[in-house]
Amino acid sequence: MTTTTHPGDRAAALTNQFDHTWREMHGKLRRRARLLCKGDPHRADDLLSDTALKVHVYMLHSPERVKNLAGFLFLALNHAFLDHARRRGREDRVIEHGAEWDDDYVIEIADHAPPAEQQVSLKQQFARVEQALATLTPQQQTLFALKFEEDRPYPQIAAVLGINETLARKRVELLRKKLRQKLD
Repeated sequence: MTTTTHPGDRAAALTNQFDHTWREMHGKLRRRARLLCKGDPHRADDLLSDTALKVHVYMLHSPERVKNLAGFLFLALNHAFLDHARRRGREDRVIEHGAEWDDDYVIEIADHAPPAEQQVSLKQQFARVEQALATLTPQQQTLFALKFEEDRPYPQIAAVLGINETLARKRVELLRKKLRQKLD
């Protein structure tokens, strides 16, 4: 008799594995992040949160490829740092830092932040989307990643999946329909 695992059970197991390893390695990861950020605790915390998010999403999509989660966390931390450094270099070349960021402008920007109720609602919607994505088959998750995370055009999606473009469009349409049903 064979047993099948429910996609939600698999996602819960991966989340538990991630949580356990994250707690175990958090101190070492924090020290490494602060070292990379030359002691800046705010940049180090940003780096840690980027790392956690990237690893968690990667594990949901390709858990079989992660053999040593602790080592993978450090690898992802280093890559996140390089991404931050590159982005910061581009921003420094493009953005002129100066006095135009006066207090009135900062207050004006802060006034455009969504109210707390809307932020809570958005977090709840995000949790529902995560739950819906966890119920997708591996093939549907791959299709979701190609279309909505990587924003690939249909010809590329068709080539990756080994199908024609019309079928790729139809599968994306069916995936959208399935996700809408799960979210309603």
